[in-house]
Amino acid sequence: MKRTEMSVPYGRSRILLVDDEAEILVALTDLLEDEFDILSSTDPVEALGFLRKSPDIAVIVSDQRMPNMTGDVLLSKAREFSDARGILLTGYADLAAVVAALNQGRIQFYAHKPWDSDSLRAMVREVAAHHRLERALMVERVLLHGALESVPMDVVFTESDGTVLRHNMAADVEPNAKGDIEENALHGEALRDEIVAMREETKQTGGASRLVSEMTPDGLRWHEIIRQTLPWPRNASGVPLPMPQRWQMSYDRDVTERLAMEERLRQDDKMHALGTLAGGIAHDFNNLLTAMLGSLELLQDMTPAGNPTVTKLFENALESARRGTVLTRRLLEFGRPKPMALRPVDMVAMIWSMQDLIVQSLSRASDLRGETGRCVLDLSAVPRDLVMPHVLSDPGQLEMALLNLCINARDAMQEGGMIAISLIHESAQDGVERVMLDVKDQGCGMPPEVVRRIFEPFFTTKGLGSGTGLGLSTIYGFLQRSGGDIRVESVPGEGTRMTMVLPVCQEKIAEDTHCLKVEEISNGPLRILLADDEPGVRLVTEQFLSQDGNEVVSVGDGADVIAHLAAGERFDLVVLDLLMPGMGGRECGLILAANYPSLPVLYVSGYADPENLPANAFVLGKPFTPQELREAIATTLRQRR
Repeated sequence: MKRTEMSVPYGRSRILLVDDEAEILVALTDLLEDEFDILSSTDPVEALGFLRKSPDIAVIVSDQRMPNMTGDVLLSKAREFSDARGILLTGYADLAAVVAALNQGRIQFYAHKPWDSDSLRAMVREVAAHHRLERALMVERVLLHGALESVPMDVVFTESDGTVLRHNMAADVEPNAKGDIEENALHGEALRDEIVAMREETKQTGGASRLVSEMTPDGLRWHEIIRQTLPWPRNASGVPLPMPQRWQMSYDRDVTERLAMEERLRQDDKMHALGTLAGGIAHDFNNLLTAMLGSLELLQDMTPAGNPTVTKLFENALESARRGTVLTRRLLEFGRPKPMALRPVDMVAMIWSMQDLIVQSLSRASDLRGETGRCVLDLSAVPRDLVMPHVLSDPGQLEMALLNLCINARDAMQEGGMIAISLIHESAQDGVERVMLDVKDQGCGMPPEVVRRIFEPFFTTKGLGSGTGLGLSTIYGFLQRSGGDIRVESVPGEGTRMTMVLPVCQEKIAEDTHCLKVEEISNGPLRILLADDEPGVRLVTEQFLSQDGNEVVSVGDGADVIAHLAAGERFDLVVLDLLMPGMGGRECGLILAANYPSLPVLYVSGYADPENLPANAFVLGKPFTPQELREAIATTLRQRR
C-alpha cells in the first residue's frame, strides 16, 4: 500500500510510516495526519525508494518484524543517505534488536504494540523537532562555511583571549588549539600590535576598526580591519542568556586597489578644479600677454636699429613674455587638454628642423649658469637621409614634448654632457608598428621612487622656482590621448633614457597642398571688423592688421558687430573675440552664421571651449604673432572660398 505524496506546508514535518500490515498504517495515519504530512508503505524496499525521492522526510516510524527486511536493518540502510530520525514499533520478543539499534544510534525511540496514542504522538513530535533543529544547525554550518570560503576578505572568529575558532585564511591553524593565538598564527609581524590593541578595544566597546599598512614583497598593501563582539542569543523575554565568554569576529579586507582608485578620483577632482580655476584666469592673463607681446613687437619694429642695449632689452622682454605664454599654455592644456590635431609627421625632418632651437636652448642655459660644462646635442643616430615611417601625432605638441625632454636632460647635467636623440622603428608581436623616439642624457639619473612619480602633476626634482612640475605630466597626457606612450630608464649616477612611443601612420600620406597667402586669396587690402573688449588687445590687433594695409573698424562688443552690419556696412572679414561681456563671440558668431552666411569670421580666444561654434570655425589662440594672425586670416578666407 502506498499513500499519495503530498506537498509539505511550511512548518509541518513529513513522516514515513512502514509496516507490512495495512491496517496498522491506517491507524497510524489517523493518529498523526493532523500534525504531519504522511507517506506510507507496506514494503521496506519501496520505503527506501521514498526516502531517496523525498529528502525532506523527517521521521521514519517502522515496524521491527517485517518480511524480507527488519525495521532495524531498514533504519540502518536509511542512515546511509538520509538524515531522517527513526522510531521502532516492536513486540516484546524484539527487545534485543531494539536495544542494539538504540546503542548504535539508529533510532531515537521505540514503542510497544499496541501503543499508547498520546505517548507515540509525543515521541514523533519530539523526534520531528529534533530533526528540524539538526537541519537548522546544518544550514547554519553550510552558510557559514560558504560565506567563509567566498567572501573576498580574511575572516577570523576568536575567543576573548585570541584563540582561533574559525578562519578562512591560508594559514594551517587548528581551530580551538590554545597555542594558535590569532596575532601569532595568522598575521604578519606588521599587524600583530594592531590586532592585540583592537581585541582589547573590542572587549571594552564592542567594536573597533583600523586602516593599517603592511610592506610586502609586492609593495605596500593597505588593510581595512573591522572587529566586533558577536551578539549572544536572548531568551523569550529579550534578556541575554548567560555566556561563557565574549567571542569576537574580525574582517580583514585588502583595500589597496580601492584606496588607489579613491586617490585617482581625488586627483581627477583636483585636476577638474584646477582646470576651472585656470579657465577663470587664463582669458585675462592671455589678454595681458597679447597686449604685452604685441606692443613689444610693434615697438621693436618702430625702434631704429644700431643700439645693442635696446635690442637686448627688447629680446629679454619678448623672451620673458613668451615664457609666460608657454607656461600658461602648459597649465591650460593640463587643466583642460586641447583637442588633438593628428596628422602624419616625418620624425627625421621634424628633429632636424628643431636642431637650432634645441642647441640654442642648451647653450643658453649653460651661459646663464656661468658654468664651463656645456651640453652637446648628438644627432648622429638620426642622419638626414634616414628612412623612417611617418607617425600619427599632433606636430605642435610633439615638438613641444621633444623640446621639453631635451631641456629636462640639460637640467640633469649640471656639469655638462651629451644629449643623444635616436629613432627606432619597431614592429611588435601584436602587429602594431611604432616609432621609438629616444632622448638619452649623461646626467645624475633618478632612483626608482622618483621614477614612479615623475609624471605626477606638479612633482619636480628641481629647486624652488626652477620647475613647474607640469612638463612631463603634460607630455604623458598628450601621448596617452594620441595613442602613444612614454617609457623611462634611469640609473642614479649614470643618466636617463626617455622614450616616446608613437604609433605609425597607416594612412597614405597625401601631397602637401600649396598654402595660399592672404594676398593670393583677396583682391587687395581687406576691410575688417574687429571686436574685443580689452582696449590693449584691440589696439595691438588693430595695428597688426593695419600694417598689412587693411582698413580696420574696431568695437568692444558683439552687439556692436551686429549693429554695424545691420546699418548696411560691408566687411570682408570679422575678427571676433570669443569671451566678451554682453554679447560674446559665440552668440554673435551664431547670429552672423544665420544672417550673413557668406561673411568670413575668425575667432580669437585667450581660453575658451571651441565647441558649439559654426561649422569650419577657426579659432586663433592668444597671444599671437603678426605672422600667426596672417596665417589664421588666410585659413579663414580659404575655408569660406
